[in-house]
Amino acid sequence: MYKTFTRSVLIAFLYLVPFCSKAQQVDRIGVIQQNLQNLSAKVPGLNQKVRLMVTGVSIKDYLNALSQSSNLSISSDPGLNFPVFDTFNDVSASNILLLLAKKYNLDLTIVGNIIYVTPYQDPNQLLKPAVKELKIQYSRLDNTLSLDLANDSLVAVSRKITQLSGINVVVPVQMQGKMVSGFIAAAQFDKALGSLAFTNGIKVTKTDDGFYLFQTLEENEEVYVNGDKRTSVRKNFRPQAPGNSGGASGIFSRMVGGQKLLSADAVNAPIADLVKYASQETNKSYSIYSDLKGTITLHVNDITYETFLTLLFKSTDYTFHAEEGIYIIGDRKLEGLRAFKPIHVQNRSIDTIINMIPAEWKRGIEIKEFREQNTLLLSGSGAQIKEVEDFIKRLDVLVPVVTIEVMMIDIHNSRTVSTGISAGISDSVRTGGTVLPGINYTFGAKSINSFLNSISRSTSVNLGHVTPNFYLSLQALEANENVNIRSVPKLSAMNGHPATFSIGKKAYYRNRTQNVIPSLGNPSSIFTDNYQEVKADLSIKVDAVVSGDDEVTLKIKVSMADFTSIPSDGSPPPQAISEFETSLRVHNEDMIMLGGIERTENSESGSGIPFLSRIPVLKWIFSSRSRTNAKVVTVLFIKPIVKR
Repeated sequence: MYKTFTRSVLIAFLYLVPFCSKAQQVDRIGVIQQNLQNLSAKVPGLNQKVRLMVTGVSIKDYLNALSQSSNLSISSDPGLNFPVFDTFNDVSASNILLLLAKKYNLDLTIVGNIIYVTPYQDPNQLLKPAVKELKIQYSRLDNTLSLDLANDSLVAVSRKITQLSGINVVVPVQMQGKMVSGFIAAAQFDKALGSLAFTNGIKVTKTDDGFYLFQTLEENEEVYVNGDKRTSVRKNFRPQAPGNSGGASGIFSRMVGGQKLLSADAVNAPIADLVKYASQETNKSYSIYSDLKGTITLHVNDITYETFLTLLFKSTDYTFHAEEGIYIIGDRKLEGLRAFKPIHVQNRSIDTIINMIPAEWKRGIEIKEFREQNTLLLSGSGAQIKEVEDFIKRLDVLVPVVTIEVMMIDIHNSRTVSTGISAGISDSVRTGGTVLPGINYTFGAKSINSFLNSISRSTSVNLGHVTPNFYLSLQALEANENVNIRSVPKLSAMNGHPATFSIGKKAYYRNRTQNVIPSLGNPSSIFTDNYQEVKADLSIKVDAVVSGDDEVTLKIKVSMADFTSIPSDGSPPPQAISEFETSLRVHNEDMIMLGGIERTENSESGSGIPFLSRIPVLKWIFSSRSRTNAKVVTVLFIKPIVKR
């Protein structure tokens, strides 16, 4: 009821003010006229006709001319200072004064016989305007704020918000006359104040003690909507060169997790300006020791101050160094800006690490080696050292060792048959030998004579006797061979490095050279023997590379050589050579088999009495023979074991 009555009174007041003002203006002129008529009884000059031909002079000079011509006492306010262009003929002084008061909004005050002319002040202007009710609502339940403002005082708005919410909203002295407008419906308290500031081109800051402070935008600042869709403030600046087409750039900061992070959007912006504005935004102290030349284009969001400086000075001659909270910025070569950093390599050799560092990164820094400690000492720009240090730490990881178990098996399918009869005379031969599994028996003279005597008794034939030292050997053997394990080596190597194994034997053969020395009589020859070396080796070479899932890529090369026989005449020995090479991928500790290397060996040898040893039937009596048929299959088993 009270609000309705107040609104009705305000509307009626606004409706009647123009009419009241017009009535007051008519009454004011009538009062001046009545006062002049009353004064004319004592001052006859007011009714005296005058003629004024003065135009384009100040009001003060005009009144002085009127007072002299009419013999009046007129005083004018020092604040009156405007020209008059009026000319009068046969007009009384009182009418002239009345016209001036009406035309130029003057007031005439009678003090005795003195007429005092002053500017007129409307009494209504001294009245206080009616207090406007602000349309502000606050809900404590969900901490929301609603605003419906139209050119309202920021001080009054802040006072009303503080009264409703109990949250202090402060307006500084320099913003006491600021007027704001805006419409916000049930928004969160923080967002509502931010939107109000955004709408009216100001900024609002929440202090650590919970106060909200409205502030004017500083030089080059503007309000905008950031990447989080929140209102924020950033600084704008233009490139230093007037002809640069890069346009405006901006840099601003915001609190993230209790840390002030920078965001920037710069196009061909001077590096010096970016350093200045970034330091101001983050409240960092800095000192520049050399001119920062050059421009940069970048767009970054939410990075630290040091990361921002690192991006600015990358690929430039400038660097920075922090001492007791002050950032020293300048040329990399200046004293005090060079940093030193020892890096202890844990899992790699410093030789391999140095070779892996890109040549571009080595420029501008000095690298010293301490082999005893496996340590590198870097000297140069702090940012460049940090870049190299991060690179080394990524490379300094434990290198796996690969142990490779190799088993080589020769599967022999061979048969050797030895037959023959041998006889002779020897002082130390005794009867004995084996009958099973093969016959290899030697008969002495006593046994042979007993055998001959038994034949003589059973027949009429007398074969006689052999000498006491006579012997006879009878041989009938067959041997079979199946499996022969040739080698079981274990090889170990670093990841990516080859492991080799080699075992074998050497033989030498004679190489005779004949040099003929000519002469007139009897030419002579000189023979020179030179023994050449020949090898028969078993060699294995394995390259192992370990992937991230413990898969092992193997590159295997195997070479096998063996002497089939050793000639007794000094000629080069014949060889059987087998080689294979392959690449495959297996899992850690998986056994793989490589086979298929097969060779056939056939040999036949014999000895006996010349001519008789070649007769088909008699050769079994007068000779000893040995025949070998062999098939050899080589199988290779390989098992990699990764050790980390």
